[in-house]
Formats: sequence, structure tokens, C-alpha cells
Amino acid sequence: MKVLITGGAGYLGSTLAERLLEKHRVTVYDNLSYKQISLMHLFKKGLKFIKGDVRDKEQLQSLVREHDIVIPLAAIVGMPACKANPELAVAVNFKHIADIVDVLTNNQKLIIPNTNSQYGSSNSIITEESPFNPLSLYAQTKCDAEKYVLNKGNGIVLRLATVFGVSPRMRQDLLVNDFVYKSIVDGYLVLFEGHFIRNYIHVLDVSRVFEFMIDNYNICKGEVFNVGLSSANLTKLQLAQKIQEYIPNLIIKQDEFKEDFDKRNYLVSNDKIEQRGFLPIYDLDYGIKELIQAYPMVIAHNNRSFTNL
Repeated sequence: MKVLITGGAGYLGSTLAERLLEKHRVTVYDNLSYKQISLMHLFKKGLKFIKGDVRDKEQLQSLVREHDIVIPLAAIVGMPACKANPELAVAVNFKHIADIVDVLTNNQKLIIPNTNSQYGSSNSIITEESPFNPLSLYAQTKCDAEKYVLNKGNGIVLRLATVFGVSPRMRQDLLVNDFVYKSIVDGYLVLFEGHFIRNYIHVLDVSRVFEFMIDNYNICKGEVFNVGLSSANLTKLQLAQKIQEYIPNLIIKQDEFKEDFDKRNYLVSNDKIEQRGFLPIYDLDYGIKELIQAYPMVIAHNNRSFTNL
């Protein structure tokens, strides 16, 4: 089938495009805002690339009409980036999704990534039925996009845990990736509110879950799924201690006087998607070990190339 991935040169997209090219014809639509060259190795596999901006409604909708499957990954990711440019955040995170939905037919497939960020902070175990509690513009735009898709009915929403691992378009500013980087470069971690819990998922498993949804679209459409490692609902302190298993000289300090600007704190259930037959295969140990192997390349480079902040 013909697959369109917006933002396909990014952290998730460059991994997903490579996987889907094994079975499908893939077009990536991206403005290369980070000057990335993450897709160069895929042209020999038949990748089609179109440079453009998802805010160009006419071009975006024209491309949507030409494809069987649409996966909109283009996004302004995270609280700091959205706060820095709220208008851009709304245009990319919400309006671009709405523009796709408005021309989508019942014969096409739409699979969108959302985020656990919409849950904000909760003392209850989070399921797909848990209420939204967005604590940032980023989370709010993702909530709005999800609602728009579900109102259409022909779409699948994947609420992703915090993603980690190595990608052709590397990001160092994600929590696991950031902790491993600082552990190697600085030799210590200072934790604010180390009791806050997050769930995690490897970027390769994210690409696998999109493929799973393509193959099982008819039995999953119109639904929402949490996607994370059930073995990795961890506090920030537990995550740091896991990294310390592989970097024994790492010093971990907890600052009891400062607060984390990111107030997300939740324990997530991934039972629904597991019952449908999808199970992650890349655990936290795998990701930490590969990051340790990969980071000498990042450290040798200007690491501003490896962040969305």
C-alpha cells in the first residue's frame, strides 16, 4: 500500500519509514526544520521524499488523497518547544491533523501518535478510559487532535509512553536518552521529584506498533491504545538506578528543594493493546546498552543537532 508519513524525517519517522519500506511504498513529507539527513540510507530502498510544510493545506490534502495509509508524525514536541511558539504548536499539532481528517475517506487508514502527557498527573492506574488532564499546551494540542480523529471514527490513536532508544534522527532530549547522556558526559544525575513515575517504550517498538495497526486496522479502528512497556512503569529514581547498573560510577543525587517543571506523574496500564496481541520486545536494558554504545558519536558532534529544544 501507499503510505504517507508527515514529519517522517524525525526521531520516530526515520525509524518507522525504514520498517514500512519492507512491505509498502512510503512517501515522507517533511520540512527538515532540524536540517536532518536521517533518510539518506533509505532512497536505495525506494523511499519517496517531498520537502514541504504541513501548514500548506492544499499540498497536504493533495498528498493525503493519493495514499492508502496516513501517519501524521509532524509535531512540535514537548512543553518548552510549544511554549516558545504557541501559534506554530497549534498549527502543526492540531490543525494539520484536522486538515487530514477533513479529506480522509472510509477506504483510507489513519493512525496517529498521541502521548501519555495528556494524562498529566494521577494517583490512579491510567487506562484508556482515564480522563484527560493536560498540563501544557503540547498536551492540550494532542488531546484536541485525538478528539478530532475519534469524532470522524475512521482512525486509530496510539498514546505513546516516553520514547527512548537510538534512531537515525537521534534525540538526546528525551528522558531516558537524556539521563544516559548526562550519566556518560557528567558522571552524575541530579533528580528533581525523583518519585514521579513515567512509562517508557523503545522507538523500534513504536515502529512495530504502527505496523501492527496497519495489519489489524479493521478490528482496531475508532479506538485508542496506550503503548508502553508494562515492565517499565518507573520513578525517575528507579530509572537512574537502572542506568547505574551499566555505569557503576554514576553518582545520583536527589534535590529535595527544587521542583521539576514537568509535573507528569502516572502509572499506565497497557493491558488493552497487549490483549489485542501486541507486545514490545525491546526492554529498557536493551535501550540503555545501545545508547551507551551510540553516544560516542553524539558526543563527538555538536549535540545541538540531536535535540528538539
